[in-house]
Amino acid sequence: IARMMTSGRHHLSKADSIFVAQIEHALPQLAQDRRLLDAFTSMIRNGEESGLAAWLDQAKASGLAAFARGLSADLDAVAAALREPWS
Repeated sequence: IARMMTSGRHHLSKADSIFVAQIEHALPQLAQDRRLLDAFTSMIRNGEESGLAAWLDQAKASGLAAFARGLSADLDAVAAALREPWS
């Protein structure tokens, strides 16, 4: 389930996509956490530091709270990783 929830929908079979949709319908908080994870992945891939603070605020009130706290503890390094081309 974790693999299916974190894979792009275009990588899933039709049956798996339907299954994920059923899970998200039954567990809306899990669906929200998935959207947050997708947003973080996009920030990393595109080097978008500007959305980090807002993302952390949202994530701290979600199922990703522990992950967000860990990132906040090393915020300067995380911001540099998003900003610097060598990262």
